[in-house]
Amino acid sequence: MLKQRIITALVLIAILLPAIFAASPWPFAVLLLVMIGAAGWEWGRLNGADPVGAVALGVAVTVAGVITLAAGWQNAPPPALWWLAMLAWVLGGAWVLRGGVAGWPKLAAPVRWALGAALLWTAWLALAAAKAVGINFMLSVFCLVWAADIAAYFGGRRFGRRKLAPGISPGKSWEGVWSGMVGAVLLAAFWLWLDSAFAVDSASLYTRLLSRFGIAGGVLVLVFLAVMSVVGDLFESLVKRGVGAKDSSALLPGHGGVLDRIDALLPVFPITLALLSF
Repeated sequence: MLKQRIITALVLIAILLPAIFAASPWPFAVLLLVMIGAAGWEWGRLNGADPVGAVALGVAVTVAGVITLAAGWQNAPPPALWWLAMLAWVLGGAWVLRGGVAGWPKLAAPVRWALGAALLWTAWLALAAAKAVGINFMLSVFCLVWAADIAAYFGGRRFGRRKLAPGISPGKSWEGVWSGMVGAVLLAAFWLWLDSAFAVDSASLYTRLLSRFGIAGGVLVLVFLAVMSVVGDLFESLVKRGVGAKDSSALLPGHGGVLDRIDALLPVFPITLALLSF
């Protein structure tokens, strides 16, 4: 399993890095669109679609992305879209998690398919728009999610006592969530130094937060984003647990599916762009 994980990770890095550092935002946007289309297929499978329906959902998400690219939204997306996405994740996420594993299947399947397609498309557009802003900015958001996740994992293993959502993800604890918040803030302090010490193509998320909200406000935003990354993770876990699935698919050997790798990113990118649109 470890060998598979390493090989898959190396292949993904080899594919992603040229797209990330390409001068044009198009290669990255198109590559992400392929991945989001695959995530749409996974979403359909997890939510009761038959094989043809799951493929159709993935195709629908991809086509929506192609239309968006043709319209040029990756360079000038409407800010209202990010606010709608934030409301959906904050209010809808709280409602879904409150309902638990048993509550999600009570929604009609077409509603679940449409909701998943909309959230995936919005997250893809937010990622493409972040790349258009600059590589340093986009990577700083990626690393926020990863740092919070890593800190939550080790903090939870070391200090975890109180379960966060035992019916959804038994391994998560409140201590892990708090550790993730600390990890996000520490990363921000380090990245602020990087921004000042090296020539970068764009201001990072952390520099932008500091200039807009000050130190206290920036820390609050970071804590909020770290929490929303947990919401994205729990949301996918809830959907998988509802159908007894361990992974969203086996597309990425050793890692599960695409959704398993991007679940925490789905709310964070659109919410970040919403908050920075102030």
